[in-house]
Amino acid sequence: MSDCSNDTTTLGASKPATEEAKSNSEESTMAQESPKNSAAEIPVTSNGEVDDSHEHSFNRDLKRSIPTGLGLSETQITSHGFDSTKEGVIEAGAFQGGQRTQTKSGPVILADETKNPAMEKLELVRKWSLNTYKCTRQIISEKLGRGSRTVDLELEAQIDILRDNKKKYENILRLAQTLSTQLFQMVHTQRQLGDAFADLSLKSLELHEEFGYNADTQKLLAKNGETLLGAINFFIASVNTLVNKTIEDTLLTVKQYESARIEYDAYRTDLEELNLGPRDANTLPKIEQSQHLFQAHKEKYDKMRNDVSIKLKFLEENKVKVLHNQLVLFHNAIAAYFAGNQKQLEQTLKQFHIKLKTPGVDAPSWLEEQ
Repeated sequence: MSDCSNDTTTLGASKPATEEAKSNSEESTMAQESPKNSAAEIPVTSNGEVDDSHEHSFNRDLKRSIPTGLGLSETQITSHGFDSTKEGVIEAGAFQGGQRTQTKSGPVILADETKNPAMEKLELVRKWSLNTYKCTRQIISEKLGRGSRTVDLELEAQIDILRDNKKKYENILRLAQTLSTQLFQMVHTQRQLGDAFADLSLKSLELHEEFGYNADTQKLLAKNGETLLGAINFFIASVNTLVNKTIEDTLLTVKQYESARIEYDAYRTDLEELNLGPRDANTLPKIEQSQHLFQAHKEKYDKMRNDVSIKLKFLEENKVKVLHNQLVLFHNAIAAYFAGNQKQLEQTLKQFHIKLKTPGVDAPSWLEEQ
């Protein structure tokens, strides 16, 4: 019995030694065969294409052999040809949904969220639409007699007077322009008539003196008419500036004031309607927002009303000063012209620093001005 046990022990011990020797023999054999050219071991299919099934099997076996503790979710083997200096490159990347995405090294920058221009424009359009709807509803309510409007009686009266005066000044301006056109035609005719009389006085010896007197008279009238025409044109230019610039600028401010008044009344009506309704968790935020908008439009309305009052005051002072000088000029020029007082007519133009243009003469060149 002891001999059998010893034999068994000897066999059990010799078996692992035999397997180890066999393994060492295989490793030495693989080491001897490794220097062979790798191109001779690439299998080729019948179509002449490389069969990469062994490469996929090698990749699969390598993935299985990599321990999970390395933190690589996916590993890909990239093989190169026999002429490459590297036999294989292992590329690793993050695994997302069965696909690999390469990660790039470098500093990570956290940027603030930028506002979307399209959303900003959409918000502006929404606010404009809401404001237009409220103002349109307020205008319709006022025309139908259902809505209330804020009225400053004193300021409204001044605005009405200004608009009425503007219409009257525009009428005076049109008539003065008509007078200027007709006077220009008359002066042009008198000048031509004077030239005709002068020509006949030279060719008709028996009527030389008579044609000469009429020629001198027509030329004098044409000269005085040109002086009066200069005064009227200066009057027209001053009144035109007053009507179409100064008064128009004030009326533009009045339009802005009226728009601010409509917005103020629209948001005031909206706030009053909300205050008449129930007060709960849903309506309180709306009431607070409406109160905020009402206060903003109230401040705008008060500012525009103050601006209109100031502009009306300055306009009245400027209007009195301008019209006083222009009316004096117009009266003195007309009176001197029809009285035949040439000196008084010329003195009137000098008083208002009016320079007359010589008929048929263009403006002086820059060299002559030097």
